[in-house]
Amino acid sequence: MVKKLLGNTDLEVSQIAFGGNVFGWTIGEKESFELLNIYVGKGHNFIDTADVYSTWKPGNKGGESETIIGNWLKKHKNRDSIIIATKVGGIMSNDRKGLSSKYIIEAVEDSLQRLSTDYIDLYQSHYDDINTPIEETLNAYEHLIKAGKVRWVGASNFSKERLILSLKTSVENNLPTYQSLQPEYNLYDRENYERDFEQTCLKYNLGVITYFSLAAGFLTGKYYKGVDPEKSERGNRMKKYLNERGARIINGLTSIAQEYQVTEATIAIAWLVSKKSITSAITSATNPAQLNELLKATELSLSAENIAYLDEVSRY
Repeated sequence: MVKKLLGNTDLEVSQIAFGGNVFGWTIGEKESFELLNIYVGKGHNFIDTADVYSTWKPGNKGGESETIIGNWLKKHKNRDSIIIATKVGGIMSNDRKGLSSKYIIEAVEDSLQRLSTDYIDLYQSHYDDINTPIEETLNAYEHLIKAGKVRWVGASNFSKERLILSLKTSVENNLPTYQSLQPEYNLYDRENYERDFEQTCLKYNLGVITYFSLAAGFLTGKYYKGVDPEKSERGNRMKKYLNERGARIINGLTSIAQEYQVTEATIAIAWLVSKKSITSAITSATNPAQLNELLKATELSLSAENIAYLDEVSRY
């Protein structure tokens, strides 16, 4: 199983990260355990979640995903072999959000308890907080790292300017540095990452962990195979993809998928992890068949011709 170092850290992570957003949202604990067992059983080790998963589901209050992961870790006693990435800063409630030092120090304790662990491998700023000085946030992370509660820190959903400013602030003040970026990036949503972030990530050797790696399910091709977007949890996102360019991308994926005898989703992930700047692609699954198909992406090697073809059909 090929693993990659995450940026300048000592974390060796799988090229596919299991997206824990589905835990406690579209699947319960039993199904989540089954999928995690399959994932690690095939040699993978990287689980991504966040404290706010899944506040959007009626009846949930946040922390459901972390709790399920923590229960799984406790049951299998395999914490040392798993890389856990979680996030802070999203809106848990009106007074529980942002990146102030006070809130981070409180929030990490809640995440540690839910995850049934005494340390987090990668603690990520989920969203930028322009109302809190960057130094204050990084000082909080320094405190947590020195206390052994966090190993490394990363960023997600930052603007290019704020990411670079954060990196410079770290160096100038001898504070912890963001070692990773979690951007939206996939075959359809290429422009923002490639234009604004890719060269910065390469320059600073940031690990890149992509989210919406399958464009909220669009790149599976299912919406061109009769699946009604209105019946999907993420179906409302499909409108922006259902156009000429979207059709061109799906047709391209289908032709290569037939060549390799895998699914379109497998090829879409294989294209992502073939990119020089990408460390790991976050993917979610709700059943074993889906997961097994996605994990095949690390077992095949797309030819240079196929990568160039996908680059061209997804050109923006």
